[in-house]
Amino acid sequence: MTAPLHEPTAEVAPSAAEEAALTGSAEAKAVQGRSLGRIAWERLKRDKLALTGGLVVLVLILVAIFAPLITSLVGQDPETHHENLIDPLFSTPVGSYGGISGDHLLGVEPVSGRDIFARIVYGAQVSLLVGFLSALVAVVLGTILGVLAGYFGGWLDALISRVMDGLLAFPQLLFIIALVSVMPNEMLGLTGTGVRLFVMILVIGFFGWPYVGRVVRGQTLSMREREYVEAARSLGAGRFYILFKELLPNLVAPIIVYTTMMIPTNILTEAALSFLGVGVKPPSASWGQMLSSAIDYYDSDPMYMVIPGVAIFITVLSFNLFGDGVRDALDPKGSR
Repeated sequence: MTAPLHEPTAEVAPSAAEEAALTGSAEAKAVQGRSLGRIAWERLKRDKLALTGGLVVLVLILVAIFAPLITSLVGQDPETHHENLIDPLFSTPVGSYGGISGDHLLGVEPVSGRDIFARIVYGAQVSLLVGFLSALVAVVLGTILGVLAGYFGGWLDALISRVMDGLLAFPQLLFIIALVSVMPNEMLGLTGTGVRLFVMILVIGFFGWPYVGRVVRGQTLSMREREYVEAARSLGAGRFYILFKELLPNLVAPIIVYTTMMIPTNILTEAALSFLGVGVKPPSASWGQMLSSAIDYYDSDPMYMVIPGVAIFITVLSFNLFGDGVRDALDPKGSR
């Protein structure tokens, strides 16, 4: 037998220092620090219903933003009348399912013949605008007054709490109906629909801030005696530094959760006001207004009632699903 050309090399065992370095790097890879935002996102990703709701909400926002582009692509306008598509005897759309066709994807309205798809798309602008902006007004007022009441306490807490109790007991819907009914057609450079939208946003937001204020006040009461607040106070931090640097950052999660739950309620309020005739006026499109007009044709043209009703249902359901998912994701005690 001939000797092998190359002698087998013996394996060299790693030194203790190398083993420690390898073990340390493995542990570093195994245990990685995660921010609260990343933990919340990982929880939210596991909630398929919440992600579906969030995706629908995103689509609705894009539809509202690009409403003019979408209606121009389908070749329709929300205010153009098509009397030739209306039965002159019954004032209902010609054809089945409310006149649905290739040109009119969701049919046309009775009497006027306006395209329902275009009006649904433009109605999303009104619903989302009122929903988001009124929630913004409520969150800003509720956060400021709730933090002040919870942190300073005393007579200021008593005063703000009594104001919140009074507003919560006030008949919001009746007040909005009475106020919008007597508003002028021109105000602050706005006319017609702009005035009504402005008033609805302010009034809905004003009557909504006590709900946010109560949550923020309760959270502030529980946090103002925490160790990190006491530490900042012992280091000489002022009241407003503690408010803006210590308390408000820890209030972001409950504020976000309550905002996502408030928006669908505001959308329903706007739809109810338009349904009662004190919201957006024609020819501006509104889902509640379309439902109100559909009452007279629910038996002869049921699609005219079903379509805006489904639009409201899908919008509110999507926001609620997404809000529930965000609440569970931001809950530090949650199991998901």
